[in-house]
Amino acid sequence: MNRVGVGTPLVTEVIKDRLCFAILYSRPKSSSSIHYFSIDNELEYESFYADFGPLNLAMVYRYCCKINKKLKTVTMIRKKIIHFTGSDQRKQANAAFLVGCYMVIYLGRTPEEAYRILIFGDTSYIPFRDAAYGSCSFYITLLDCFHAVKKAMLYGFLNFSSFNINEYEYYEKAENGDLNWIIPDRFIAFCGPHSRTKLESGYHQHSPESYITYFKSHNVTTIIRLNKRMYDAKRFTNAGFDHYDLFFADGSTPTEAIVKEFLDICENAEGAIAVHCKAGLGRTGTLIACYMMKHYRMTAAETIAWVRICRPGSVIGPQQQFLVMKQASLWLEGDYFRQKLRNQENGKHKTAVSKLLLAVDDISINGAENEDKQEPELYSDDDEINGVTQGDRLRAVKSRRQSKSNAVPLTCSLGVLTSALCSFVIWWIVYDYILPILLFCLDGLRIQ
Repeated sequence: MNRVGVGTPLVTEVIKDRLCFAILYSRPKSSSSIHYFSIDNELEYESFYADFGPLNLAMVYRYCCKINKKLKTVTMIRKKIIHFTGSDQRKQANAAFLVGCYMVIYLGRTPEEAYRILIFGDTSYIPFRDAAYGSCSFYITLLDCFHAVKKAMLYGFLNFSSFNINEYEYYEKAENGDLNWIIPDRFIAFCGPHSRTKLESGYHQHSPESYITYFKSHNVTTIIRLNKRMYDAKRFTNAGFDHYDLFFADGSTPTEAIVKEFLDICENAEGAIAVHCKAGLGRTGTLIACYMMKHYRMTAAETIAWVRICRPGSVIGPQQQFLVMKQASLWLEGDYFRQKLRNQENGKHKTAVSKLLLAVDDISINGAENEDKQEPELYSDDDEINGVTQGDRLRAVKSRRQSKSNAVPLTCSLGVLTSALCSFVIWWIVYDYILPILLFCLDGLRIQ
């Protein structure tokens, strides 16, 4: 791939003679032949703690739209467009992430090709870390992210022609429900509901009823709760949803029994599945990632990258290493599962496949028989560790950073949209019909 000078060795071509990416240490000036722009202070990651990226799906969408618009703008047809970033290593990594995603999504580059283009001169990018306190022992790279985006396109998780950015940005806010689709029409990750909707100590708490209309309109049939009971499950079941409890401690990893039951529930659910823990990040992201690794053969790093692109902050601390250790066994289970489906279609070898599936149920992280065969102990609202947990902290951070004085409750969203539509219709009638008549009458008076 050609590299161009433009006064610095840290510039590389993305589209020959049209689009470049640069790392510059002083702000350049555009000219008649070159247009410079930066997104460093426009598309910014909202951190929980020491995490800094990758940027979310809405920002990837906005960036791609920006590039496509610049490439098509008449005044820039003859200009070289250069996206530049500055000296901040974190912003360099996020800028490179966006450029790489554009290459994979719109230019058809492989993840490796996109990554090679971005490694120019002596450039290196710091990897992304989790949203936990303290030091980090697991990282995802730009290449992991590009592979995640490529596979998301391959499996239908990502389709910008039907992506609703307004819905994404509205519902991801803590005050509007704090939910994200991880796999469209299949998995929603969301913040754990409470007994009633309220704002308490910075937390935006929503009742089960706040979600029911949205869930029904999006074919959600199943709710899976991973944290302690903060609401009565009957409030969902009475509304026609299936509801399951698979509790494990905040910040921890699930037992083999929980992983198996989660996968069984999801594989038998007819509609979409909404999964939550306390903040809908750690435990929630971990189990959804298990499903993705089993059924799409994605690596642990690719899966974590995709879940975080959809829902920043997901999968935390030891949950990352847990997924790495689970990768091989989940891939094997997925292979057997798909083979079983193929055999059912062919009507052959059903008995042999069933035996293989029974055997794979006992595969543990290290390949030995699963030693933990006891059901998790029953728990009550007071069983979780006393004090502020990881989920409490993460949810509070998200609430504080996103809270706005004019926020509209989740249950009022439909009313707001209706009101806005009515206002637009009234304005249109006044502007297109009433105002011209008034102006005509005034002109007549002036003539007289």
